Amino acid sequence: MNSLKFLNVIFILFFLVSCGSGNQKASSLFAIDLEGNPKVINQNDMLGVAIKNLKGKKIEKVTYSIDGIELPLRENKLNFSIPNLGNKVLKANIVYENDTVEVSKKLKVLAQEAPEIYTYTILNEYPHDDNAYTQGLEFYKDTLYESTGQKGRSFLRKLDYETGKVWAQVDLDKTYFGEGITILNDKIYQLTWKSGMGFIYNRKNMIKMDNFQYGKSREGWGLTNDGEKIFKSDGTEKIWILDPETLIEEGYIETVTNSSIFNKANELEYVNGKIYANVYQKPSVMIIDSKTGAIEGVVNFSGLSDKVTKGQNWDANNVLNGIAYHPERKTFFVTGKDWDKLFEVTIQKK
Repeated sequence: MNSLKFLNVIFILFFLVSCGSGNQKASSLFAIDLEGNPKVINQNDMLGVAIKNLKGKKIEKVTYSIDGIELPLRENKLNFSIPNLGNKVLKANIVYENDTVEVSKKLKVLAQEAPEIYTYTILNEYPHDDNAYTQGLEFYKDTLYESTGQKGRSFLRKLDYETGKVWAQVDLDKTYFGEGITILNDKIYQLTWKSGMGFIYNRKNMIKMDNFQYGKSREGWGLTNDGEKIFKSDGTEKIWILDPETLIEEGYIETVTNSSIFNKANELEYVNGKIYANVYQKPSVMIIDSKTGAIEGVVNFSGLSDKVTKGQNWDANNVLNGIAYHPERKTFFVTGKDWDKLFEVTIQKK
């Protein structure tokens, strides 16, 4: 080995050791000590906090934060009034003896209140194609748009919800399993399940304009929007927030109750700050705060499938899926996979 290579190796080893020692230095000097040493807390909890000073250093200042947001500290108690819930990392930035280090602690921050239970009232029943394996459902004005799954019978269509008459339909290639849809700025966005790809259509003529690929999200499940940004579920506890122009996943919320992190959000619908989400393979819909991720309510749709004619191909997968809000009628429309009925309902607390 020549002298230049030897010096390069020495430099690299020195660099790696130096980088590693920084983290080791922090954990060997300080640690976060939360009252009761909890791993799970609830939003707005007030907990006593201290820094374990393992080497007796002179601490000049400590600030605590989660997701880059500094937490209020009063009388040595932290207020966990954070805007987003779920899996979090509490960080302490410590200034001591003309130096600064950061130590951290993993936590689950859950909702403050338990979800309320809701029920439903059926207003009307309409015909629905029993060969439509519903994955996405959304109104644009008085027209219903639907996306279906299963390879070989996945399609996007717009229809008259009262009669079931199909006005236009786009069939997906047999290699794709269609999933959720949403409509924004005269564009229809449609997901596929495991292909890692979505499609964008012109709403007026249903012609496909473009494709888009997923980023960090695992799969394609449900879509909705609040008029500015798109929300996407992927079969995990995360609901991703997408830029409608670039389709880049800019962040996410995690769906939580007051006791656990929940990962079953499927088809989505946004209404007045809340995301209504079908619970995967269950006859229920979650009502989720679109900013915090807190599951504020659960709608129990048990009994609805009893009103559906069960054909020869009926099996355990033919569950409730598909929820759309009609803003003028102020009612919800729900159906299921291969159901022969579409139900118009109101939702109320039980």
